[in-house]
Amino acid sequence: MYLHQMSRRNLLSCLLVVSLVFTSACSDQTSDKNSTNDTSSTNNKKVIRIAIGTQDQTINTVTGGAVIREQKLLEKYLPKTGKYENVKYQIEWTSYTSGPPITNKMLANQIDIGMMGDFPSTINMTTFQQKGNGVRTIYIASLAYGQNGAGNAVMVPKNSSINTLNELRGKQVSVPFGSAAHGMLLKAFRDIGINPQKDLTLISQSPEVAGSSLKTGQIDAHANFVPFGELFPFRGFARKIFDGSQTGVPTFHGVLVRSDFAQENPEIVVAYLKALLEANKMFREQPDEMATKIEKWCGVEREVVYMFLGPSGVQQINPTIRQVNFDALKNSVATLKQLGRVDNSINPEDVTKWADDSYLRQAMKDMGLNYDEVANAKDFVISGEDAQTKEPIKEPKMAAQLWFKGDDKVMNFASVKNMIVMLQKLKSERKQSQEVIFVHDRNNGEKLFAENSFYVKNGDEISAFLTQKDAQDFAQKSGVKVVDFKEIQQSYAQTQQPSKS
Repeated sequence: MYLHQMSRRNLLSCLLVVSLVFTSACSDQTSDKNSTNDTSSTNNKKVIRIAIGTQDQTINTVTGGAVIREQKLLEKYLPKTGKYENVKYQIEWTSYTSGPPITNKMLANQIDIGMMGDFPSTINMTTFQQKGNGVRTIYIASLAYGQNGAGNAVMVPKNSSINTLNELRGKQVSVPFGSAAHGMLLKAFRDIGINPQKDLTLISQSPEVAGSSLKTGQIDAHANFVPFGELFPFRGFARKIFDGSQTGVPTFHGVLVRSDFAQENPEIVVAYLKALLEANKMFREQPDEMATKIEKWCGVEREVVYMFLGPSGVQQINPTIRQVNFDALKNSVATLKQLGRVDNSINPEDVTKWADDSYLRQAMKDMGLNYDEVANAKDFVISGEDAQTKEPIKEPKMAAQLWFKGDDKVMNFASVKNMIVMLQKLKSERKQSQEVIFVHDRNNGEKLFAENSFYVKNGDEISAFLTQKDAQDFAQKSGVKVVDFKEIQQSYAQTQQPSKS
């Protein structure tokens, strides 16, 4: 892999972003050590350190991080024969709130395998080629992705009067600098003619700081990546005004490894990827159960975890490296060049040279999987039968889901109407109940929280939409009006009243 040399000025600018943003860890699983990936000897056993940096609260990374860690999947697949017969593995897990501090630790040889989004990955790989002293970082597998940019979002305080990006002119907006959300925000501003250096005040804030700032009204808006665009509104102190899917630019999180570690221990890299494949399988087969476990491991409510990675979720899980991933990296290169964060000589087409899927292909071969079949697999969407009518669910975009607090399983419905009928019946039986309701955007199938969505009701057909504009456009074609979820519920309330006879 070859990239043209950066200018010294732009290199320093790039490193400044990497080093200054998000230096605090969210929930370190181990303390940082000044060890390297060189092996040492203890009690006649060779010690191999495997240092992995993840982002526990960034739900896109959980199958590559928290699930593997908590289910001991890496230990299950680590080689124990041949040159690894007399080896002691020293596995170190650390968790951060974003990608840049993981890059710092990888540069310092304190992390061997790291997980991060497309923009931080671009900074990571280009920085290593300038400062790695011959060591590169290699993109070896993908985690979750959004085909159209879903997952990133812009939020305002819940009671704010601001409803559009245009209303942010002259305001103070925060975002984690160097993150995928940063790139999304800059593109969104550029699309509507806002210059963030002149038209507003843009500051860097980590998710935990921004959450407090939104609660206290210290900022006018905040942009962030998975899962905060849904998590903060779910917790009741923020409101989403812009979704990354409105940019139409793909986004993803991936796995990077130091080249020296991979070259010295290819079998360990393959073992890690086998663990990733099993973690993906576990989530696809048991999304409800895994979401509940991840809430305990990562502190993100299970409903939000399910929102992103469950069937018809905001994000799709696919470990292979495909064109959608390269498109996301190309976009990040183009945006970072405009910001002066990477050298202008870097060619976006070179991103294909940053990846090496040979380790993943070997892991799949060993596990009896076909790489091309996995790469081209259909999206994970809602299926099965309707919990009320028992009819098959044929159109996932029109489906709805209901998850009661305390229940282990999510109930699926072929339509919003069927879900509401069942909801009213169950609430009358349970008296006091708390539930979360999911619907799906009619245009792209993206999972939505019912209360935050817009609806068009045409007879018994109820269509949900992410944006009010999309709902209005659809309503005009049907000659009806846009309604909210409360109105949808009320329209069926009288039909469910018990007879007085």
